[in-house]
Amino acid sequence: MTIPDTMRAVVLTGHGGFDKLEYREDWPTPAPGPGEALVAVGACGLNNTDINTRTAWYSNSVTEGINQAAASNGYHDADAASGSWGSKPMNFPRIQGADVAGEIVAAGDGVDPARVGERVIVDPWLLGAGDWLDPSRSGYFGSECDGGFAEYTKIRSSNAIAIDTPQSDAELATYPCAYSTAENLVARTGLRPGEAVAIAGASGGVGSAAIQLCRLRGARIVAIASPAKASMLRDLGAAAVIDRDADDLEAAIRDAARGPVDVAVDVVGGPMFMPLIDALRHGGRYSSSGAIAGPLVEFDLRRLVYKDLQLTGATIVPPGTMARIVRLIEQGLLRPLLAQAFPLQDLVQAQQAFVAKQHVGNIVVTP
Repeated sequence: MTIPDTMRAVVLTGHGGFDKLEYREDWPTPAPGPGEALVAVGACGLNNTDINTRTAWYSNSVTEGINQAAASNGYHDADAASGSWGSKPMNFPRIQGADVAGEIVAAGDGVDPARVGERVIVDPWLLGAGDWLDPSRSGYFGSECDGGFAEYTKIRSSNAIAIDTPQSDAELATYPCAYSTAENLVARTGLRPGEAVAIAGASGGVGSAAIQLCRLRGARIVAIASPAKASMLRDLGAAAVIDRDADDLEAAIRDAARGPVDVAVDVVGGPMFMPLIDALRHGGRYSSSGAIAGPLVEFDLRRLVYKDLQLTGATIVPPGTMARIVRLIEQGLLRPLLAQAFPLQDLVQAQQAFVAKQHVGNIVVTP
């Protein structure tokens, strides 16, 4: 195929509101370097990292959660020097978008030319050799390098994973960030068959992925979400769904689980944190990969010490995680939750719908 010199893309020009997202039809098409593949983007999913980075929510000076006003306008007092997930400055302009599905259309030096034509899904974690937990050597697709809100994107060949499935590109674009994050989030707890797990933010991309991954581990799942989404979450594998706005959330969790839970997984934080901690059994495990309701919480350390709790964070995903997700997709063990698809030029509207949180699963854009 003939690859054009320029392409359509949405470019982030700086931290701030939606006005920082610039739709272009004359952006230079990237050329794959050594060890890289050029991918024609079929679809690219949205995730919280896109919003957090654009608004500089990661900044050390921001203490509130993501709300619609902040998502629309950004945080004007944010410290840009710590505006990325790794508390480092961002380089602009940047094409965001971590969740790409598409086709390899060109191969850089050192990449097998036979890969051209492969259908692929992107592993967004660009891990360094050796100590993959070293953030100075590990980057995220669409953050430390250009991503997939464009017609074409380039990526390290080993991160473009071949996939054989009847699912559409739009459906595949719901997986990379949400499911790799959820797999790491759950794996950090050591969840075992028969255990009870409470999942906060259960209707979002990561939460709904966590339901499916916990179901595959044989756990009993208590999902926390709005009642309007309960039926779909039960279809995914939740044994019970409780109202996130319950007056006594700890009691509601315990009632649904018929006692304390073994594990809590959380992408919400803020006021959700302590009810989850208090609902854990002695020796329970809590894992977090986000704090959309607020990063600052009050915590009595005696809960940690005298209940023998294990608290873990989950950001950088271990090598091989996305390859495991791909195998599960190919085996038909994971269900894509495509809430809505927007054309690339409507990325702002897509983000507005994402922030409104009226959907279950993931929202994507298509070039």
